[in-house]
Amino acid sequence: MSEQPAEQPPYSPDVRDLEDIPSVEVISRAAVMLLSAGAERLGLADAEPENSPHRDLDEARRLITALAGLITASAEYLGLHAGPLRDGLQSLQKAFREASAVPDAPGQGPGEKYTGPVY
Repeated sequence: MSEQPAEQPPYSPDVRDLEDIPSVEVISRAAVMLLSAGAERLGLADAEPENSPHRDLDEARRLITALAGLITASAEYLGLHAGPLRDGLQSLQKAFREASAVPDAPGQGPGEKYTGPVY
């Protein structure tokens, strides 16, 4: 007698359909992912960021700029989440400026065309 694979349940409590997730949650999750990835690319997850094997300022610039665009474009929908996300973004922008051998001019750093100059 051959063994039949067990049928998968039609619903798992750990999995949600995208249509069931509120837009503010989708936007917030995307922002947190960009924030985390940007921090990782700046080497901030390591004890010595300047020696991190994950440090890549070019990649960090792209992630920070994408995060700035997302937060700026969706700020009106984020409600109480907007402030902490903006603070995280500004922290990344400042960390990028500190990590750069030749800092960008004010207003020219990653995401600053969306947020304004960060000093």
